[in-house]
Amino acid sequence: MKRIKHSKQLNIIGSNVRKARRNAKLSQREVSEKLELQAVYICRGSLSRLEHGRRAVTDLEINAICKLLRVSPNDLFGWNAAAT
Repeated sequence: MKRIKHSKQLNIIGSNVRKARRNAKLSQREVSEKLELQAVYICRGSLSRLEHGRRAVTDLEINAICKLLRVSPNDLFGWNAAAT
């Protein structure tokens, strides 16, 4: 399947994933290894690209990242209760 790119940014949660990972005091490699235990395969390099917005992210990956880093999807998307 051909990917359609309208901009260089492929996701909107990358910077928040990075913040959550750093708050959890985990390296990219540690996150990659822990995600693998959940059958979600994101290598360290792909995680770096995800954090910099240069890699798309699936809903299954978002779910696993949220569980691992103990954050909500709202945290990753930057949504707050007052905005709803």
